[in-house]
Amino acid sequence: MKQVRLSLSWLLALCLLFCACSQRQDGTAADGGDTLQLQYAQLLTIVDYPDHSLVTIRNPWHEGVLHSYVLEAADSMDAARREALTRTGATFVRVPLTRSAVFTTVHCALLTELGRRDAIAAVADLQYIKIPWIHDEVRAGRIADCGGGLSPVVEKIMDVKPDAILLSPFENSGGYGKVEDLSIPIIECAEYMEPTPLARAEWMKLYGRLYGCADVADSLFQVVDSCYGQLKRRAAELGQGRRVLMDKLTGSVWYVPGGKSTIGQMIQDAGGRYPWAADEHSGSLSLPFETVLERAADCDVWLYRYSAPGRQTLGELSAEHHGYKLLEPFRRGAVYGCNVERSLFYEEAPFRPDYLLQDFIGIIHADTLAFPLRYYEPIRP
Repeated sequence: MKQVRLSLSWLLALCLLFCACSQRQDGTAADGGDTLQLQYAQLLTIVDYPDHSLVTIRNPWHEGVLHSYVLEAADSMDAARREALTRTGATFVRVPLTRSAVFTTVHCALLTELGRRDAIAAVADLQYIKIPWIHDEVRAGRIADCGGGLSPVVEKIMDVKPDAILLSPFENSGGYGKVEDLSIPIIECAEYMEPTPLARAEWMKLYGRLYGCADVADSLFQVVDSCYGQLKRRAAELGQGRRVLMDKLTGSVWYVPGGKSTIGQMIQDAGGRYPWAADEHSGSLSLPFETVLERAADCDVWLYRYSAPGRQTLGELSAEHHGYKLLEPFRRGAVYGCNVERSLFYEEAPFRPDYLLQDFIGIIHADTLAFPLRYYEPIRP
């Protein structure tokens, strides 16, 4: 009899996991849970039940599931169901989270916008976080600095006693080292692998459920979705815009966004003509300068990101590589830079792609439309 009971429990567990990974057209899970209808996200499934939510993150790099979570507000779940979910390997997370170790600047910014900055108890890679109040809290000792995200100081994490750790997964990372031994839920923030800007932004619905502000997150995404759509339609009305070159050399390599990357898609949504629009890569292309020069030297405008204490000049830019002077936008002074040290580009843009799209439209259609720029600014002599 004991063996029979174990077999039945294991079968139930498999059924529950399968139901979380599949959904009906009417948005209802087969076992009675309600599947949240996500408009754009492809890697995320959320099924809500009366006493918990089951979250499944699809592996972006291989077939199968990257991680599954059971979000539980209280110990009210039926014992048999809890046992079945435990057997699937799902991570149980008590929500709402109130003391998190957040290893990414973008999620610090999102929690701030969702009104849950109070839930950040520790951060990693503080030097890359351009949010002033977090630095103030670290100096005051109210937020712990856990060191580098790839090798955090485990003792500091243990002192904080966080209820979860938010970090970004990477392909073939080999795991998270000693952090995995802390018995603290690790939330794998894989939204950056989504194929479109709005798909990535829609993950804020998950974070809203994690931090007890689902209504706020859902409402915020409606704003983002609506604003992005309005801007895209406005760009289409303006017609074809300027031809755009993106980014610049890093060492001897020029990493240009692939045609299917979020940046590549946003340039096209803004009405820009992009030399690599037909490319099928969702990441960056690693190209030598000569290849970029041959294909994009005649672009109308050049946009790039950089990190510096102050605004860069065209003279400083040309000093980095003499070949920049051969680019048509450089000769005409049609160059725009985004100083990531002085803007919140990395903090805001992933979950507010409408902000970045407005910048792109304002630059690509500068001759016919005057949009205020949030991240980019003209590079002067």
